[in-house]
Amino acid sequence: MKLFKRLPFIATAAAGFLLFSGIASAHVTVKPAVSQPDAWETYTIKIPSEKEIPTTKVTLKVPEGVELMNYQPVPDWKVATEKDGSGKISSITWEATGAGIQAGEFQQFNFVAHNPGKETEVAWDAFQYYKDGSIVEWSGDEGSESPHSITKITTAAGQASEPADHGHNAAAGGQQEQTQGNAGSAENAATAPAASDNSSSSGVQTATLVVSIAALVLSIIALVAALAKKKR
Repeated sequence: MKLFKRLPFIATAAAGFLLFSGIASAHVTVKPAVSQPDAWETYTIKIPSEKEIPTTKVTLKVPEGVELMNYQPVPDWKVATEKDGSGKISSITWEATGAGIQAGEFQQFNFVAHNPGKETEVAWDAFQYYKDGSIVEWSGDEGSESPHSITKITTAAGQASEPADHGHNAAAGGQQEQTQGNAGSAENAATAPAASDNSSSSGVQTATLVVSIAALVLSIIALVAALAKKKR
């Protein structure tokens, strides 16, 4: 009987926990998380807007040993790159020319990069700029409030995937100055990973929403039953 009386509170707490978990897991990520040494890989950076104001700019630092070759143009976003003393791209910035990433939305940007030639782990430091001027630095270690993404470069990645140089032809032209024109050559190679990531993210969000709604409905039913019993 006591458990029945507490059911509304338990269900409400469960729903709140699930909703909070969905928000808390929305970090800036770079996929794939595993790739092969010396591969020409198509990467996707995914940026959710976690505040009630738009994200207007994102800067991604290129990890040491990684060479960014091409990027895919996106409508309403302009792209700029910075280079180091050797002429290699050290960072890439996407800046909104339109409304940006609104609250509850996310955006994805695709690029082709040449991986290091040996097994290692590369960290993707990202900086998310909001319309109010605030900045979230996704550069912490795993377990921190704003961790950076890690891609493990290992030969084991090729045992259950396509050949490592699947993006080589798309990236070949990117060894020269980066332009939106040559970036289009990577568009076809970038489409499949983005679609897969979209599907996975959508499935998790849908499942969380369904469970949360079910818990909320259960809470309302139990609350109504408790009130009805009290009136008796």
